Amino acid sequence: MIDMETVTLSPKFQVVIPQSIRSALQLAPGDKMHVIGYGDRVEIIPSRAMKTMRGFLRRAGKPADTTVPRDDDRL
Repeated sequence: MIDMETVTLSPKFQVVIPQSIRSALQLAPGDKMHVIGYGDRVEIIPSRAMKTMRGFLRRAGKPADTTVPRDDDRL
């Protein structure tokens, strides 16, 4: 699901992240963000502590599937 909102760049080059996106991403005042120029767009990515990232790949409490299919002639 992609939330898209329109924001305006202020004369001080500031933007306000819309409330719906702040809530969905659980952003709070003072949170750090990474800003990346990617092609012709700007991406703003919340910086998260590694401890809070633990288990983010799990789905429904189950660990991620880490099996890798291998050819019979490989170890």
